[in-house]
Amino acid sequence: MKRKQIIDLTIEENEFGGKGYGYFEGIKVTVKNAIKGQKLKVFITKTKNNNVEGQIYEVVEKSPLEDQTTCAHFGNCGGCLYQSIAYENQAKMKDVQVKRLFDEAGIKDYEYLPIEVSPNAFEYRNKMEFSFGDEEKGGPLTLGMHKKGRHYDIVTVNECGIMDKDFRNILNIMLNYFKEKNIPYYNTRSHEGYLRHLVVRKAHYTKELLINLVTTTKIDLDFTDLVDEIKGLDLEGELVGFLHTLNDNLADVVQSDETRILFGRDYIVEELLGLKFRISAFSFFQTNSLGAEKLYSIVRDFVGDADDKTLFDLYCGTGTIGQITAQKAKKVIGIEIIEDAVRAANENAKLNGLDNCKFIAGDVKEKVKELKDKPDIIVLDPPRSGIHPQALKDIIGFNAEKIVYVSCNPKTLVRDLVELEQHGYKVEKVKCMDMFPHTAHVETCVLLSHKNPQTSPPSL
Repeated sequence: MKRKQIIDLTIEENEFGGKGYGYFEGIKVTVKNAIKGQKLKVFITKTKNNNVEGQIYEVVEKSPLEDQTTCAHFGNCGGCLYQSIAYENQAKMKDVQVKRLFDEAGIKDYEYLPIEVSPNAFEYRNKMEFSFGDEEKGGPLTLGMHKKGRHYDIVTVNECGIMDKDFRNILNIMLNYFKEKNIPYYNTRSHEGYLRHLVVRKAHYTKELLINLVTTTKIDLDFTDLVDEIKGLDLEGELVGFLHTLNDNLADVVQSDETRILFGRDYIVEELLGLKFRISAFSFFQTNSLGAEKLYSIVRDFVGDADDKTLFDLYCGTGTIGQITAQKAKKVIGIEIIEDAVRAANENAKLNGLDNCKFIAGDVKEKVKELKDKPDIIVLDPPRSGIHPQALKDIIGFNAEKIVYVSCNPKTLVRDLVELEQHGYKVEKVKCMDMFPHTAHVETCVLLSHKNPQTSPPSL
């Protein structure tokens, strides 16, 4: 098999992360965005060290699993992979994929609980981050998501099925406004242009809406008429803030050199499990509010009785998990690297009348060394890359009786679990929570107990 060769391939199984694989002349070929049961023509892109990868050249025959009606953008937009599959089958696929990773890592003798599904399979996203661009070079202005398999092309997704209806209305108004004024988008290759991103948040329970328009500083525009037009929309939610963020950084990410409030305030308030959370423009917050309630209920169940116990909430974001568990804990200490999120976490604790919570800004691998308290329970919710090796050593060194690990990437999760089991911990329970219907992603919750928490920590 050679690079640039086109082969016929039937996808036999899916791996976690949106890859499928099949066998060609006895050789395993992995294909991104492929679905079990599809018959494909595959363009070979890599053949190094028996690691053969390809990309879909043509779908010859759909998978028998693909029997679900999709939104108008499916297949063109890169946001959803499994939308053509009935939702209950999507969830089963993810559950099998995660269990397989645990088996392959050699993790044994634990209780694997059935996956929890999202309460809503559509219109569940409480945040969307859209990019300005064009779908083809020199084409009309677009606003939406990256085209499937393309880094620079942007597809307008004004009929997207997984986002809130208010977002679709706002997207249309924004796109038409800038089209009429012929305002250029920021080109990430030439670093010229103005329009970068549109970020919209909406709280499920309070219905509060926050808009953040992200541009460069290359043009000076007055947005009074745009703000008035958005305020005049017939929305289901209530617009409480309209922000303008200036960003001249070369990287294609949403960040702020300066953020101006054009209307209202710079945050929304959401309610989860009886608590209120103030969410700013740049705070991390789970994108599925109803799913988050189920996820945090699983975490709270795994934490169990926390009366008179100290809990560390590491990689805490806006402190949601820590505050939900703080109602029964003696003390909660959270650490998060994003300072804006930490400010929100401490404000949220005050908002909820929780005086036993403290949230610290900084890198977990540095800040855990400074903590004087000894945790009885540690909750971990790291980024996709997992826990830094040094931070993991320090976490193990606390010798906590219980760890609850929440992960959006089961591949790095099982890597860290193997290390934890080698140093005195035992995986007791595992449960997946599907926060992201129609995508390849899933959250996984793991309960670990220390085999002998009263003794000195094992040598590291």
